[in-house]
Amino acid sequence: MDTFGLYVVTWNVATAEPPDDVNSLLQLNSPKKPDLYVIGLQEVKAAPLKFVTDLAFEDSWSHLFMNTLAPLGYIKVSSIRMQGLLLLFFSKLEHVPFIRDIQVTYTRTGLYGYWGNKGGVSIRLSFYGHMLCFLNCHLTAHMNYASQRVDEFEYILDAQTFDTKNTPRILDHKVVFWFGDLNFRIEDHGMLFVRNCITSQRYNLLWSKDQLTMMKQKEATLQKFKEGPLDFQPSYKFDLHSDNYDTSGKKRKPAWCDRILWRKQLEEQHKDEFPLKLSQEFYTSKMEYGISDHKPVIGIFRLELRKIYETPLVQVSAEGEWSADFDALITYSLLQTFPSSAWDWIGLYKVGFKSVSDYITYTWVKDYQVSFTDELFQVYVNKDEIPVLGGECVLCYYSSNLQCIVGISKPFKVQESRVAIEEGLVPENISGLDETVAS
Repeated sequence: MDTFGLYVVTWNVATAEPPDDVNSLLQLNSPKKPDLYVIGLQEVKAAPLKFVTDLAFEDSWSHLFMNTLAPLGYIKVSSIRMQGLLLLFFSKLEHVPFIRDIQVTYTRTGLYGYWGNKGGVSIRLSFYGHMLCFLNCHLTAHMNYASQRVDEFEYILDAQTFDTKNTPRILDHKVVFWFGDLNFRIEDHGMLFVRNCITSQRYNLLWSKDQLTMMKQKEATLQKFKEGPLDFQPSYKFDLHSDNYDTSGKKRKPAWCDRILWRKQLEEQHKDEFPLKLSQEFYTSKMEYGISDHKPVIGIFRLELRKIYETPLVQVSAEGEWSADFDALITYSLLQTFPSSAWDWIGLYKVGFKSVSDYITYTWVKDYQVSFTDELFQVYVNKDEIPVLGGECVLCYYSSNLQCIVGISKPFKVQESRVAIEEGLVPENISGLDETVAS
């Protein structure tokens, strides 16, 4: 059995721009780094103009998380956005060739299903052969709508389907993580009692009146989902930039609106020799962030599994010395049969790249093929596409049918172009030229 760390974040950011620093949110100073980060946001600013520009580029939240995690060796493997709902999936680079069958989908529930301000977005994938699904929801607000929230959740479960035989629906996956601003409130107790329980950290006195806990007792769908103890301050509703609960005229009662739950299929449903165990190690709200009226909530999980596959589909490597002075060669071989296509490509990436689309250049495996045997294939890269200043790089083979990276080379050094050095285009001169132009 191999053990992996999974770190889940949910945060209703209330249309705020990102903070300068998410180190504490992601616990980057911890000596033990997780293998996977899954980040679900709600109420990302989705004004019409802003939303259009975000679709064309990347939204500011995605940028922040990619810029923070890429230098630590994580890449954004997948993401999906539906208006204010954003879901990001990051992995350490070493696992990327074993993350396959990626599909994303979304369901609107706002305004009778026509408006995407409420609803759910999901990413499903196989991780070393085990089918996982991550569902980020923003359900309807207000105290009196607990039943409607459950109806919306069940509607999302019914509406979302995937193009695959074995796991066409969310609950067919071996593990499902369900998180987001689920908007369940604390019933019956008055404001004073709730605040006193929070101040004295006697959270357990509030659990029986938490609507999600109450609904779990009578809704079969919810009973299969587990949740860690709510042993932390309710994450809603705060005055901005403070730890004070709502002092506005509305004086909303504190509540655990932001939640992380999970559901694992029983082993007997999977009579295979590849078991999977899941346990939660930590569950809390992060009080130090004040840009929203919600505090972020994090869940840290330990995933133990026997890998169903351990070999990448493709082995890829850089041949000989690389620089922008001559065309370069890539060698690759298929280690297992898979549905390869003329649309497959190999990307050249700087070490520390952020996402699949963050390549320096790419080459089509069929168009630029120069030789092949039954086992080995060679493709070339035009020298004009190779970075003049060189640097540490990797090659990634991308399968268009599987929609994912299926092979990664060892890191290799692209040499600085001799021509560039002779013409004075070395880094010092370039930055000196920039300063001259700027002045």
